[in-house]
Amino acid sequence: MNAPLPMTQRTVAELSALPRAEFIAALDGIFEHSPWVAEAAWEDRPFATVNALHDAMCQAVIDAGETPQLDLIRAHPELAGKAAVRGELTAESTREQAGAGLGQCSAEEFARLTELNDAYKVKFGFPYILAVRGHTRSSIIENFATRLENSRADEIEECLRQIFRIAGFRLQDLVRD
Repeated sequence: MNAPLPMTQRTVAELSALPRAEFIAALDGIFEHSPWVAEAAWEDRPFATVNALHDAMCQAVIDAGETPQLDLIRAHPELAGKAAVRGELTAESTREQAGAGLGQCSAEEFARLTELNDAYKVKFGFPYILAVRGHTRSSIIENFATRLENSRADEIEECLRQIFRIAGFRLQDLVRD
């Protein structure tokens, strides 16, 4: 269920000591296609723990306001969507979706996910986001259908919560105290 760990992890102290460009590059995959998050967090160095780094990155997103937050949400791929089919996901997203079994969807599951992705994007204007570690295809589909009933404001909040969870998992895989 869990994504494999990278070959080597850096310590949070090593990461904190990096120059700006290297710090941003090292954390490039933590927030999907959004290096501005790592750049903003760089200002808060040094970090005592991985959790402190995660908190600083999440706070950068919170402080950024709605437009950058929506851009961040929209930077995420659909679950089992067109980008996955075409092999265009980031390495992190590929591992996470594979870990949840989304690459082994039956024709019915894939059709249902496509239907849910389309309905969600029409209703909210951004992709459905879920930290899929620990989920199965059926629990993802169930969660997806339930969240379609939410308001747009509630879904923006929920997507950010899920993005923060994803970032936490990715940081734990990449950085150690």
